[in-house]
Amino acid sequence: MGAERRRGRGRSVRAAALLGCGLLLAGCGSMPDSGDVSPVKASNPGDSQVRVYPVTPRENAEPDEIVNGFLEAMTGDDPGFATARTYLTKKAAREWKPEERTTVLMAAPVSRREPSGIRETQDRLVYPLHGDQIATVDSRHAYEPVRTTPYKGTIQLVQAPGPDGKGKEWRIDSLPPGLLLGESDFQRNFRSVNKYYFASGRRWVVADPVYIRQRQDPVTRMDPVAQTVKALLEGPTNWLDPVVDSSFPTGVALKDGVTSLTPDDQNKLKVPLNKKADNIGTETCREMAAQLLFTLGDLGSTRVDQVELQREDGRPVCLMGESQKENYRADPSGGLQANPYFLDASGRLAKLDARAENVGKPSRVPGPFGNGTVKIAKVAVARDERRAAAITDSDSSLRVASVVSDANVELPPPLLRSEGAKPEDRLSAPSWDGRGGLWVADRDPANPRLLYVPDGSEEPVPVAAPWLVDGVRIEALRVSDDGVRMALLLKKNDKTTLHIGRVERQGSGAKQTVQVVDPQAISPRMESVTSVSWAGQSRLVVLGKLAGGVQQVRYIQTDGSTSAAAMPGLNQVKVVAASNDERTPLVAASADDGIVRLQAGANWQPMVEKGTSPVYPG
Repeated sequence: MGAERRRGRGRSVRAAALLGCGLLLAGCGSMPDSGDVSPVKASNPGDSQVRVYPVTPRENAEPDEIVNGFLEAMTGDDPGFATARTYLTKKAAREWKPEERTTVLMAAPVSRREPSGIRETQDRLVYPLHGDQIATVDSRHAYEPVRTTPYKGTIQLVQAPGPDGKGKEWRIDSLPPGLLLGESDFQRNFRSVNKYYFASGRRWVVADPVYIRQRQDPVTRMDPVAQTVKALLEGPTNWLDPVVDSSFPTGVALKDGVTSLTPDDQNKLKVPLNKKADNIGTETCREMAAQLLFTLGDLGSTRVDQVELQREDGRPVCLMGESQKENYRADPSGGLQANPYFLDASGRLAKLDARAENVGKPSRVPGPFGNGTVKIAKVAVARDERRAAAITDSDSSLRVASVVSDANVELPPPLLRSEGAKPEDRLSAPSWDGRGGLWVADRDPANPRLLYVPDGSEEPVPVAAPWLVDGVRIEALRVSDDGVRMALLLKKNDKTTLHIGRVERQGSGAKQTVQVVDPQAISPRMESVTSVSWAGQSRLVVLGKLAGGVQQVRYIQTDGSTSAAAMPGLNQVKVVAASNDERTPLVAASADDGIVRLQAGANWQPMVEKGTSPVYPG
């Protein structure tokens, strides 16, 4: 029924409301046969189709019922978690802070009594909790995946005075911090949204994914729009904080008492702020409004075309429309005109129109990379689609040339060479950021290094990577358009895993120093990853295998959370590629089918019978 169930209970402790006649007829194997049933209310657009209404404990409930009832009540979203608190002693109810953190398990936590050791005294019982932990969400809403780890916690019950002050009832007086949810309950109650901040010292935005409640937040009583705005104003997550800035001055928050934000019939959203915003200048206000427009644009269920920031007394500070926010993108095109490229059977660079109804024949690009002057092993096309960076000479050389003109068809000299003994120990595929910077890794075991080429033409700059030790090497990399985050496939001991590294810069020009630090493992449940591409501002498309599973293509957020969307299978996939514009088709290279594409709502379709290394600009 969409929410996880536990075994070993004497009675049902909740009612689940299924919205829609088709669901009611097709989806439910049983209905609760006891307990209070709350009225069914129509959900708002964007709500999950399953709502959970927890119920309070019955009189003289057994300890098992109290424990399982509380675990069930945590999956609901009633105001203040009032029902869940009825399972706690008065002291525990006061001290429990469900907003403190959320621990996510693969399945709902299991509580079971053991043959001995559970009863400490006649009036005190201890229940062990078991499960497989896969992630945590902190108080700043940041999701952090972990390698699947056995979870162990405890719930302690005592005999406490009953609600009427007479007699004794079992109640919980000690429990794990925050919320404890199975993955499906977490996905039903929470949703991922991107907050946006500015790259440090720059005027372009960077996505910072967090999780908010799907509906009203039980603690703050805020609707999803107000939750999202509040999360933005609170500042970036800890991992991203060193490389981004917020234009919201310290202390600026929503006006006291604001729990709901709704656009008017012109899709204009008025955002009332506290007194800290009363003296904000026009330019700062416009940057604040841009952050809000980008952030609210990711909500999907709410359309916002204009944002008006207001002082505490309701007077407007500034107004910004949707079209004006484009000035704050790292890649001004937004990837809207991006076309996929690939290498043909002769190692020449060619371009496709993946969005055309009839793909037609590929067109070879002008210049030395398309005319056969050199055989290309790997390639990256700049985001403006005017230049490409190619790995040539058996993976040992990096060259950059035009792909829009035949005016100069001479092969340009290498910008960089690798001394690795074998092709697999030489240069990785390069990657462009949104401002023309070029990145590449040298996989030479004797000298593993990461390099940055400013403007794609200047002298390569060594990039500090203090984690590139003890046999670790970069198998592949893809940098985000903002140049602040880097997807890395790191190989050690024949195992390749996916990480996100943070790009930190100091200085400018020839004196600029660059480092990639704090690489976070974001697919700990995947046994190996063989290809990765950016597929949105905070989303990657990944080719890899789950532990004990088969190869699959899946979407992963940069915080490590996964999309529930299933993708059609494809045999013998070698490479996957995507664009930042999520409306463009996914493309892939298959040993069986050549270059193929995946459009929304369709299956994989062939594009080119023979070809390798499909890439979108970037």
